Amino acid sequence: MKIGIIGTGHVGATAAYTMAIQGIGSELVLVDNDRKRADAQRMDILHATPFSHPLHVLTGDYRDLAGCDVVILAAGVGQAPGETRMQLLARNAAVFAAIIPEVMRYVDNPILLVATNPLDVMTQIATTLSGLPSSRVLGSGTMLDTARFRALLAGRFDVSPSSVHAYVLGEHGDTEVLVWSGAQVAGVPLREFAVMSGQPLTAESMEDIDRGVRRAAYEIIGGKGATYYGIGAALARIVRSILHDERAVFTACTINRAVGDISDVALSMPVIIGRGGVERCIDPVLDDTEKRALYHSAQLIKNSVQGLGY
Repeated sequence: MKIGIIGTGHVGATAAYTMAIQGIGSELVLVDNDRKRADAQRMDILHATPFSHPLHVLTGDYRDLAGCDVVILAAGVGQAPGETRMQLLARNAAVFAAIIPEVMRYVDNPILLVATNPLDVMTQIATTLSGLPSSRVLGSGTMLDTARFRALLAGRFDVSPSSVHAYVLGEHGDTEVLVWSGAQVAGVPLREFAVMSGQPLTAESMEDIDRGVRRAAYEIIGGKGATYYGIGAALARIVRSILHDERAVFTACTINRAVGDISDVALSMPVIIGRGGVERCIDPVLDDTEKRALYHSAQLIKNSVQGLGY
């Protein structure tokens, strides 16, 4: 599999490094307006391959993306002091408006994997600009938020995160929805497992976990300026599922037909990911509070997209 990455800052480079270490794909093509940085990232990643897996790592421009099965979009701008969310959205929409036509010019029917924030809005914009079916345009969505949720629950109950099944849905942002009602440990509903473990869930403990999930990115950014290891690993995991047609279920972002009476909005729901991209969307069972919260999240995203004219 040939994989392209546009944008070789923290996120794009970490995704490339993770795929190289894990042996995902056979060829990586790094594209960046800053060619010097892209070349430096290429060399640094290439020097890790003797200790991991053989992989061709190239620096190129858009025409070198020809033949790519997956193109990761990790290019964008950060929020400037005093800049509003809509101003940031407009600037990143302009970045995608320049990038995506060039990708589609040289790459035949790719799967586009969006990593640029605000993730949900940018996934919707990428779908519109590319003209691809929504099944072939997806974002990392709330995969990282879901991982944080599972990790915090695992820590509380002293079990492996792989034995915890719980999802975060909706926006990859402040209105995301932690689905407590469907959470399980080893197939046992979370509240029952908590009682069995001698640690019943209380409003206070749930609030602590909720805060830990929602505030994690802010704390990481405050401490080191950016988040990239977790999201880099999430992007690599999606590509692996595509490469091997795993049909694994992740809370990735793609355009959903409807959330209540809101149609065609990009947000995170459980989806099956395989060789064709998003193979199927799954409608989760939610309680009434979670349904209302998901609707609110969808409305916020829809309003932002419409505010940009998409």
